[in-house]
Amino acid sequence: MVTKASGGRRAAAAGEAMAVVDADGLVSDWSEGARRLTGYTAADVVGQSAADLVEGDAAAARRALLAYGETLLTLRFRDGRPQRTAVRMVPLLGGTEGRQGFVVVASPHPPESALGELAFQQASMSMSVFDTGQRYLRLNDVACRVMGRPESEFRHRYYPETVEDADHSRGFLRHLEMVVETGRPVHYESWTRSPSGRRTHAWNLEMWPVRDRDGALIGTALAAFDSSEQHGARQRLALLNEAAGSIGTKLDVVRTARELAELVVPRLADFASVDLLESVLRGEEPEMGPVDGGVELSRAAHHSATPGVPEAAIGLGSADLYPPFSPPARALLSGEPVLARTGDHDLDTWFARHDARSAKLRETTEHELSLMAVPLVARGTTLGVAVFVRSLTPEHPDAFDQDDIILAEELCSRAAVCVDNARRYTRERSTALALQRSLLPRAVAGQAAVHFTSRYLPALSQAGVGGDWFDVIPLSGTRVALVVGDVVGHGIHASVTMGRLRTAVWALADVDLPPDELLTHLDDLVEHLAAGDDSGGGEIGATCLYAVYDPVARTCSIASAGHVPPVVVRPDGRVDVIDVVAGPMLGVGGLPFESTELDLPEGSVLALYTDGLVEARDRDVDTGTAALCASLSGPLGSLERACDTVLRDLLPDTPADDVALLLARTRALDAEQVAVWSFADDPSLVADARKLATDQLVRWGLEDAVFVTELVVSELVTNAMRYGGAPIELRLIRDRTLICEVSDASSTSPHLRRARTFDEGGRGLLLVAQLTDRWGSRPSGAGKTIWAEQALPPAP
Repeated sequence: MVTKASGGRRAAAAGEAMAVVDADGLVSDWSEGARRLTGYTAADVVGQSAADLVEGDAAAARRALLAYGETLLTLRFRDGRPQRTAVRMVPLLGGTEGRQGFVVVASPHPPESALGELAFQQASMSMSVFDTGQRYLRLNDVACRVMGRPESEFRHRYYPETVEDADHSRGFLRHLEMVVETGRPVHYESWTRSPSGRRTHAWNLEMWPVRDRDGALIGTALAAFDSSEQHGARQRLALLNEAAGSIGTKLDVVRTARELAELVVPRLADFASVDLLESVLRGEEPEMGPVDGGVELSRAAHHSATPGVPEAAIGLGSADLYPPFSPPARALLSGEPVLARTGDHDLDTWFARHDARSAKLRETTEHELSLMAVPLVARGTTLGVAVFVRSLTPEHPDAFDQDDIILAEELCSRAAVCVDNARRYTRERSTALALQRSLLPRAVAGQAAVHFTSRYLPALSQAGVGGDWFDVIPLSGTRVALVVGDVVGHGIHASVTMGRLRTAVWALADVDLPPDELLTHLDDLVEHLAAGDDSGGGEIGATCLYAVYDPVARTCSIASAGHVPPVVVRPDGRVDVIDVVAGPMLGVGGLPFESTELDLPEGSVLALYTDGLVEARDRDVDTGTAALCASLSGPLGSLERACDTVLRDLLPDTPADDVALLLARTRALDAEQVAVWSFADDPSLVADARKLATDQLVRWGLEDAVFVTELVVSELVTNAMRYGGAPIELRLIRDRTLICEVSDASSTSPHLRRARTFDEGGRGLLLVAQLTDRWGSRPSGAGKTIWAEQALPPAP
């Protein structure tokens, strides 16, 4: 006994704790190692029952002590804490059966067999062992905490009987069966709802077969790692990645706001709204305005997990005043997200003061709400605020947390940049459109040669507006000029260039230049503009088609500067592409332009257009022109309807280029509206000219215009005979106005000047200018024509 005790002390000196218990269960010897392990001295325990040092009732402690061999006991240490300890119990020699003492050896380091048990129980991940029939055999402490019940409620129970989630149960059970069927490990990932409801609980599970020493498969073990944080991070990253492709798909402020609201519902919130400053919606610089009484915002978008968006207190496009203490106003003014929930003073006060919101709140939910207001800030400027709301139901009780705020801030930051880009684009596009539309004709007065209608469609692309234009310009002698052109490029630079060219065409048309000469002067102008352009806009290029129609002669003269050819629809329905000699584009220089003459019967329709109508990526000009002819074939009827038909037949929903279309139906003046006389180069015939003109006015019933017309005819015919020479022609035209024209053989244009006191001449043109509404001169093939126009006297 003493020898064994002494041996025990030597073992204790080597690091083990040793105690000797006699046949009565009393401690008879206590080593120094036992004192260091438990804190008890020999005086404290010798003579005491060994069962008093073991947790549990005395009978159970005694049974544990009598279980010779290696076991795990929970010992009571001197400091009061229970400690699970591995012990070995060896019987003493010399005793009789049932009356034997024993030696207890405890080590600070458990034996290998006990170490495995401790490792299983204390593992930081959930671990379980099943038999081959998928019944629980063992669960460690973490597995019991996850399941929410002790191990005893699971042992020997079939797995599906222990879970409520049938979908998760089937997948998990199938993988357990696969391990038994194949005898190979299986990796499995599963996702379940956390006990709180909304959060996703993610698990990475490793399942492997358990075999006995003979290699027979006797069970399945699994280890489950809680990867919820990693799964949540992946989900947030996936949402952000989706936001990069789904927010800002178009340069449209309202659509971008709607894309943000639709993205976050229902994955982040049950309801989302996006309110913007009114100035942002207009494309202007953000202006918040006074904030003493609150901040006024306009609803750009909202979306709900419930059909019909019942949570919305205001309609789309409506404005609302947010008081300074409300979460949206606080987020807008501070530039920081605001988190609130029902029960917070500011949120409850805001709801109580807003009747519509209070009513909606009563109608839609009886639960608490969690609200997050996040400002939309781009490039240091606040554009609006996004509000996300969750209804905290028993099934989904999770309020917004810091991770949600970080995610919402990132989403709103991306959306804000897209909103700001759309706002800037809207502003620039509106500016260019306003400029371009201000340069296009609104209405044309003072011409009756054609009935016309037109369409202008700016490109619906990010390139912006272009330089397409058209014009209907009244000319002398009831003639009219039809113009269509296209400046190369898009944007404000092209629009400004178009405006300059249009103004130049009006100025050159006022001189009554023939089409080919007008394009030559316009070409020179473009060259000068390009040479003096230091704005960085690059070279200036443009195409133009200029046509002059004469309703008296019923002829049309057309010249083209690299423009697509016009189309004519004859009165009998025949459609032709006019074979115009296409000159170079404006700005090329060095090559002449040629005019093409053609007869146009009354009722013919001229179609002038830009290449955006007939040319596209999948269609060349020839194919597009053929399609235009097909669209114009048959009875046209109303020109308005014909324009709409052409655009519908030839254009997609989003044309890639600007489109200008001008349809003009010709009129003709009959012989009763025109009187023409020719005279020899004889001053004595001036009186005859006056009489012929007077008689014609009387036949037309324009006696009130006789006096002025006699003076005009006398002055113009006299000047022609004195300075021009034969052949001399007098023509009177009665249309919307009364026009008097005198042609002669001289190409010298007259000039209006003021005669001095003793001058014998120089007062004729001044008199004509004062008596008539307009006057001018134009070159002709054999000389010039001087014309004067006066309003018709009112009908009796």
